[in-house]
Amino acid sequence: MLQILLQASSWALFIGRFHPVLVHLPIGFLLIAALLEIGRRTGKVAVSEGTVSFILFWSAISATIACIAGYLLSLGGGYDAGLLNDHMWQGIGVAVFAWIAWLVKSDRFREVIPFSSIIYLPAFGIATLLLLTTGHDGGSLTHGEEYLTQYTPEPFRSLAGMSPAKETVTEIKPLADVNQALVYKDVVQPILEMRCVQCHNESKQKGDLRMDQLALLIKGGEGGPAFVAGKSAESDMIKRCLLPENDDEHMPPKGKPQLTTDQITLISWWIDQGAPADKKVAELTVSEQVKPALAALGTGGTGNAAAKSTVSAIQHIKVQAANEKDLDALRKAGLIVNALAQDRNLLEVSAVNAPDFGDKNMALLTPVAQQIAWLKLGDTKITDAALKEMPKFKNLNKLHLEHTIVTDAGIANLKSLPLLEYINLVDTKVGDAGLREAATFKGLRSVYVWQSAVTDSAVSEVSRKNPQLMVVNGFNEAAVAEFLKAGDSTGLKAKSKAP
Repeated sequence: MLQILLQASSWALFIGRFHPVLVHLPIGFLLIAALLEIGRRTGKVAVSEGTVSFILFWSAISATIACIAGYLLSLGGGYDAGLLNDHMWQGIGVAVFAWIAWLVKSDRFREVIPFSSIIYLPAFGIATLLLLTTGHDGGSLTHGEEYLTQYTPEPFRSLAGMSPAKETVTEIKPLADVNQALVYKDVVQPILEMRCVQCHNESKQKGDLRMDQLALLIKGGEGGPAFVAGKSAESDMIKRCLLPENDDEHMPPKGKPQLTTDQITLISWWIDQGAPADKKVAELTVSEQVKPALAALGTGGTGNAAAKSTVSAIQHIKVQAANEKDLDALRKAGLIVNALAQDRNLLEVSAVNAPDFGDKNMALLTPVAQQIAWLKLGDTKITDAALKEMPKFKNLNKLHLEHTIVTDAGIANLKSLPLLEYINLVDTKVGDAGLREAATFKGLRSVYVWQSAVTDSAVSEVSRKNPQLMVVNGFNEAAVAEFLKAGDSTGLKAKSKAP
């Protein structure tokens, strides 16, 4: 059994993962013992030496157990070797000096140990000081070397001789000219820095993988290459993003900010194009599916599109959480499920990786119809029959039907959706009658109809009669970017947290 535990087995890692819990015990015991000792010696607290000795005993026991669990956790790898070594020996030092302090304090051993009264305070003090340095290194191992000092403000930063604070990527800055942007540097790398680098950097390398430099990303980690150039579907970094969020292999881990569907689409597109290091967007093949995601990176439009309100109709909608079994059924069918706002239980469901999704599969969506706010059924096999189910989706706000064979008859089924603001009908069979029908939807703000059966004259007529509705009949980056920014999932999450 001991041999199994000393290897990177499932048992070792199972016990090792209790280290972050167990390590709080010696911290608490030692600090309480220190406060009681100070209080006893200054006459502020009436406590016996036996009480302090009892607490020291349990601090030594818990520190030893925490050391063992910490060692087992380290077998899983993914930590900076030098920092891990310092943390390990400091932790062992805490346990050793806690045992020494208890031994010379204990009635049982105090009389037989020479100079016990002289040894006690130094041993106790060293254990306490090591506790602080061990905790600092533990935090650095878990969250990165500069985690505790990252947000040190000025002038304290300069006084301490620290380097200027690094800018933390919390959002992707708009690009002035998307077509001239370098695909890796300006599109892919900012996504990785915002969502992945926190756990895959120089000081913290989960799975022995670094994602802060392209060369190291290409090198991969303990599981092999992070991606296969030209084959996003076979790339580990994409497959992990598409796993159910409660799967242990899913990345980013559950509880961390997740990649949006657009972000996954952009990274997949870069990989499929051969993962170039220095190519511009204009130099690569851009599919219709990727165009809206790229347009959302632009600086936005002006005029009519910019004038429209960006306050979403679903901003204050809150529903019951979806049943996890129902969500698992969607994921097993190849659908991507993302939370739009955790505290309001709204979901984005996308069939971007399920091209065979058809009318019969709509039954999978019915159990979570109340929770679905964004539904992406583009490039699937659905027909007008699928849209007959749409009245059940009362909180639907954004609907993608591009590159399907839906017609005017299907659009009529959407009229009863009170919160619907966006419909993508690109490359569908929808014609002038369908556009006129959509224009009657009370809350609709944007409808995309290029490459559909809609005529230019109908677009002009509907736009003139409905100035509040943006009808896009042709790929207009500024217009698309403006709307997508208004409905971006990260923006929605931020708004949901606002008071």
